[in-house]
Amino acid sequence: MWANPDVSAALAAWDFGTTFRLIRQIASLRQEDMSTITGLSQSFLSTLESGTRRLVNIDKIITVLQQMEVPPHIAPTPVPGTATPHGLQIHAAPTAISMPVWESPLDIAKRLSNTTSSNVDPATVGLLEQGVADLVDRYEAEGPQRLAPEAVDLRNFIQDRLDGRQPPRQREALFRLAAQASGLLGYMAVNAGREALADAYCAEAEELAKEIADHELIMWTHGTRSLNAYYAGHYDQAARWAATGLAIDPAHPQAIRLQSNGLARALGKLGDRAGAERAIAAAEDLSRQHTVSAGLTSCISFEPYGRARTLANAATVHVALANAPRVLAYADQIDELIEQSDSAWSRALVRLDVATALLAGPRPDVEHAMVLGRQVLEAGGGPPIRSVVQRAGELHAQANDWNTLPVVREYADALRSWRTDPQTRDLAKPAKMSPPTEHTRGAADAAHDRPGRIPSHPSTQHH
Repeated sequence: MWANPDVSAALAAWDFGTTFRLIRQIASLRQEDMSTITGLSQSFLSTLESGTRRLVNIDKIITVLQQMEVPPHIAPTPVPGTATPHGLQIHAAPTAISMPVWESPLDIAKRLSNTTSSNVDPATVGLLEQGVADLVDRYEAEGPQRLAPEAVDLRNFIQDRLDGRQPPRQREALFRLAAQASGLLGYMAVNAGREALADAYCAEAEELAKEIADHELIMWTHGTRSLNAYYAGHYDQAARWAATGLAIDPAHPQAIRLQSNGLARALGKLGDRAGAERAIAAAEDLSRQHTVSAGLTSCISFEPYGRARTLANAATVHVALANAPRVLAYADQIDELIEQSDSAWSRALVRLDVATALLAGPRPDVEHAMVLGRQVLEAGGGPPIRSVVQRAGELHAQANDWNTLPVVREYADALRSWRTDPQTRDLAKPAKMSPPTEHTRGAADAAHDRPGRIPSHPSTQHH
């Protein structure tokens, strides 16, 4: 082995990575065998052999030469305790042995290549961005149960790329993609009624977004955590999550979602009429200040809330506040957009809000409310999600005072049948079905003044 000219040349060049690799090839040794012989860690040996690092510490070099019993005539430096060809013993020098201080141009080129190399090219980043956008586009049509496995695969693929090496800009793009994928999974978990999982995904998304100082994505994540707390019935916590997100930048377009979907709805459930109305007004002001879509944006989108979705949330707030005229007015404004949209969820939720509003006041329109409720159940309301299941149950609870009426019993039978679907049944279990409250029963004199002016007429239903 020591007579091999390549080994001698590598030692003479102080190239211990090549030396170790050649010796292992000649002697059929594994890296872990070489680690045992030299006393160097296997991971360090790997970097030496790959050329990404060099062995330059003279004490370590002498120890390695001793451990390997390198003959003095090919050792690149004298080794204390070994004999020269003339039989003389070499002892440790009283002063340090000088080492080469200059790297070769090849060394510099290798280091630069390793520093700027990437396991992800721009085209792959573009495809991953398209993958995130595709999940958003398909979500309302296919739902969380169908799309969650794809989102998990996407998140894991991004993580595999993150475990490699990338230049700063590509790494930042991967961090953003990872945060978005975790955020989508968090939102899906909310709709699937998996509270703890939703919180874990959102926490992951927030930490990843913080690493790249993506404040917009952090605000979006706070909105999703607020939504999770809301559907779990923790309205105080939902309001706190929304307020924390708003504190980041209250004038940002993402604040529209935090005000209308987060703060206003939570305060409405808490009976804080003034606070809820201030939050709705703030959301509408922000919608006018920023260029937002007039239509119905996807509920899971990372884009700012469109005006129609903000108004739909305002209607929900006034359901909790028992202000039926405001519910009907908001629903009337977005009726055409809701009917033209592909969002079965939005149609179902707005109709259920209208139906619940029709039950308020001293002269409720129970029959019309139950007709709207049955239409939602018969249409299916899209892929089962927690919000639709919960609101259908809340309508049933609200109608309990009239349970002797045939239309109420018919709605109860339809709801029972609807819940026989396994996914719907699972979602109904964790849903916090809010019982009717005193202010819900008596605060608003609503639907009797305009029983025919309901945005969701039977003739316009999409089945």
